[in-house]
Amino acid sequence: MASIGFGTWSWGNQFLWNYSSKEDDELLETTFHEAISRGLDFIDTADSYGTGLLNGRSEELLGGFLKKLTPSEYSKVCVATKLAPYPWRLGRNGFKSAFQASKVRLQGKIDRVQLHWSTARYAPWQEVVLMDGLGDLVENGLIPEIGISNMGPSRLNWFYYYFKERGIPLRSIQIQFSLLAPNYKKFIEIRTLCKKLDIQLLAYSPLALGFLSVPSESKSLMRSKKISFLRNRLASKILPASFKLRKELELIASRRKVSQTQVALNWCRSYGAIPIVGLRDPDHAKDAGQAQRWELTKKERNRLDELSQACTVKMPNNPFQSD
Repeated sequence: MASIGFGTWSWGNQFLWNYSSKEDDELLETTFHEAISRGLDFIDTADSYGTGLLNGRSEELLGGFLKKLTPSEYSKVCVATKLAPYPWRLGRNGFKSAFQASKVRLQGKIDRVQLHWSTARYAPWQEVVLMDGLGDLVENGLIPEIGISNMGPSRLNWFYYYFKERGIPLRSIQIQFSLLAPNYKKFIEIRTLCKKLDIQLLAYSPLALGFLSVPSESKSLMRSKKISFLRNRLASKILPASFKLRKELELIASRRKVSQTQVALNWCRSYGAIPIVGLRDPDHAKDAGQAQRWELTKKERNRLDELSQACTVKMPNNPFQSD
């Protein structure tokens, strides 16, 4: 599997990413095929991706694109979707209809199902039975493997041994991780546990909503209809605070003759994580593919570590992240 995967959160999302079907679908299909040609064969999606009436649009688009792959390409791709533990999804069969709907949208291609977020903070009883239901899908031969998202080390450890008793491996955990992500110490705990238990570590938002790709002199995002009001609001705080960090990303990129984006992605890779980068343009796919061809030195990573930890404004915590 590739050391960098790609995500489809923005596909169908109008609120944060200003998605427009008339303008974006053809471009997204080109982007998808470019990503596959660059060896980015791990794809992350979710049944909740797509806002309002476009709910599920990400999976629907992806399913259509997958069908146009050659048999060889199709067999190499790993599609991991996430099911949302909405309050009305209750009991061991709470994901039954959601799974069937995702399967239809993805035209049968589901290699892994992940719990989208943890309910441990507000409804721990819901989380366990829903995960039991995912385990049932594996035992019944409907999916090969399962994973979790937005859980801390304690919950990760608990679920690993819980499923080990059923003879079901917990394949992966997906958490927010980037140079601007909060809770660095907790990430290190999770990383240590993943190495010990042989669990795949997936890093979502590795570019911090794209902020780590912004040149150091920029204090705001470029004016564009693709930039949402919310992202601009976050940028007004994060970009000034991350000037020194982004300047160092630029310097490393310049020395290596690569992009700032590639440096940020390889920082995640240096920690043993597989960054899941959002793609909306073929050039983004080319860039991510190129990032797999080189690695940061220890000195480069240590310098970025220092500047990351010195940055006083970070990305917001995920409110559904458990301990």
